[in-house]
Amino acid sequence: MKALVYDGPREVHVKDVPDARIEQPTDVLVKITSTNICGSDLHMYEGRTDLEPGMVLGHENLGIVAEVGNAVVKVSPGDRVCLPFNIGCGFCRNCEEGLTAFCLTVHPDPKMAGAAYGFAGMGPFWGGQAEYLRVPFGDFNCLRLPEDAQDKETDYVMLSDIFPTGWHCTRLADMQPGDSMVVYGAGPVGLMAAYSAMIQGASKVMIVDRHPDRLKLAEEIGVIPIDDSKGDPVEQVLEQTRGQGADKGCECVGYQAHDPQGHEDAAMTMNRLVDSVRFTGHIGVVGIFLPQDRNGPDELERHGKIAFDMGKFWFKGQKVGTGQANVKHYNRQLRDLIHQGRAKPSWIVSHELPLAEAESGYQHFDARDDGWTKVVMHP
Repeated sequence: MKALVYDGPREVHVKDVPDARIEQPTDVLVKITSTNICGSDLHMYEGRTDLEPGMVLGHENLGIVAEVGNAVVKVSPGDRVCLPFNIGCGFCRNCEEGLTAFCLTVHPDPKMAGAAYGFAGMGPFWGGQAEYLRVPFGDFNCLRLPEDAQDKETDYVMLSDIFPTGWHCTRLADMQPGDSMVVYGAGPVGLMAAYSAMIQGASKVMIVDRHPDRLKLAEEIGVIPIDDSKGDPVEQVLEQTRGQGADKGCECVGYQAHDPQGHEDAAMTMNRLVDSVRFTGHIGVVGIFLPQDRNGPDELERHGKIAFDMGKFWFKGQKVGTGQANVKHYNRQLRDLIHQGRAKPSWIVSHELPLAEAESGYQHFDARDDGWTKVVMHP
């Protein structure tokens, strides 16, 4: 089959690789029809993780069931399904509690919790930027889609990661109807966090970034754009909130945060959120922070640590929630919002490409070229 293979930093190529196949009785084989490039893929693409060459990338996947193992009872060939980026077993303690991002079964390293497709440190599972994908524990991990699945494919594929992840960030921040919200980062996940806050009844949503195309997208749904290249974003948030700060905040940037001049500071958005959120406010963090960053700009960040403003955070009585989204905790309800026309996350899609153009898609998305906000590929 054709698949996008990681060969080293900024070296990804579409190659012929061994076909994905049924390996366990509980497996499902999916013919991929849509697979997204995610901002998380760029950490690997840029060489900021310890990903071994030869891995097939792609953790945002949707397709048609081609074959099922003989222990699969719920999913059938021909079903259109979306796959959460987390691979869960469905029966371990964490999965039973809905914490599928931290499955205790699937990862082969017993010291690890959680697994994912085509992702550094998350197990040996090939990703879906390919013609076919093997889905372990298919009955549990396949979300079956309704009859409008083909017509709304670019909406439903967002259920694999970024829509639930944006929603998860608002839940980590304990956002309630009527709350004001500030989101740092207007990449796809940040835009989904802002969109999720709007759907859930936020009174005011602000988003901080510096890319005009992304800020314009946010403005289209009623979000207030804040350009940090044109002034201190904290001061701009305070101006919008009568000097008090937002009720809730979302961190959707992660450890490669940098200022408008390009200087990296992994603590930048976290500390700005402490300043931007009011006393006793809550902060959700879904931007990726890793235990090690071998290319970090200083010794602290190379060991996964940041110079966090703990004193002010403590003094303000704030709370913080962190971690990968447990996609299955949200994807059914978000699927139904899409099906009923109450949500349309494909509004952020800027490009749809064949898999053969994946290398070019990665280059443009990584460069944050104007207008490249979300890329969907169709093998």
